[in-house]
Amino acid sequence: MLKLLRRGAARPEAVTPGSSWRPPADTLWLDLFKPTREEELAVEAALSLGLPTREEMAEIEPSSRLYQAHGATFMTASLLARRGDDSQSRADAPVTFVLAAGIVVTIRYDELKAFDLFAERAQSMEVASASSCLLGLLDAVVERLADLLERSGAEVEGVSQAIFARPKGAQFEALLTDLARAQSLTSLTRNSLMSLSRLFSFAALAPEISADPECAAHLHALQRDGQSLTEHAGAQSGQIAFLLDAALGLINIEQNGIIKFFSVAAVILMPPTLVASVYGMNFKHMPELDLPYGYPMALSLMAVSAILPVLWFKRRGWF
Repeated sequence: MLKLLRRGAARPEAVTPGSSWRPPADTLWLDLFKPTREEELAVEAALSLGLPTREEMAEIEPSSRLYQAHGATFMTASLLARRGDDSQSRADAPVTFVLAAGIVVTIRYDELKAFDLFAERAQSMEVASASSCLLGLLDAVVERLADLLERSGAEVEGVSQAIFARPKGAQFEALLTDLARAQSLTSLTRNSLMSLSRLFSFAALAPEISADPECAAHLHALQRDGQSLTEHAGAQSGQIAFLLDAALGLINIEQNGIIKFFSVAAVILMPPTLVASVYGMNFKHMPELDLPYGYPMALSLMAVSAILPVLWFKRRGWF
């Protein structure tokens, strides 16, 4: 699908390019979403550029993601996109931004809420140039990542309170699952922010941005926001690791308590069992069996042998 945003338009419009298609003169943004080969060839012919393929966009080395060619600036970043029907499941999605001939071209194969958000704001933002359009897109991306971090942070805080205020004996499975999900989202967000940080540094080399003081200042603000969010994601990741260690520590304490209880119970019952075993032997000559107080004596001996370990454990503070 190919959409284009024109200067002053309310929202991007879908187009079907032909063999000799050319974008209108007031075009600011060409959005290639899951493009067909015909759409890629039409845009390449219109702008005299070679667009990266999906396989090339997936490369991780900086030289394949950030480069300038034929007067255009190519920048690829890993952004977060939903995967499947699960609203909580996200994965890295490579997105390429191309700034050339007064137009910004985006190539993506996943739905991104930040792009929809920018498309809704385009008219009120009064986008004047391709470079300001690019920075507006990146601004929406950073804002979206900040929202995800904020949501993940609130979930982590809720898990933290649940861990330390939970009733004794409550299950940890749901809490550990929430922590694992928050850690995965935080890690993906941090990777995306680091990818954007490299993109911001390279974007400063684009002539369209370096020659415009307003765009250069906007890009510098995005760099500061990205760095701040990266540090926040790192701190949040550390907090999740601490909560995970705390949860596992509490699980070990409870398991040790259970094992301790059964160990103490086994030691307490061992002497009475020994006494019962002795008098349960079927020997012919056992004097106590003929005594009238033999049975109470055996019971008393078993009771004393059980009470003595209890008193000793209490004295040692183990029971």
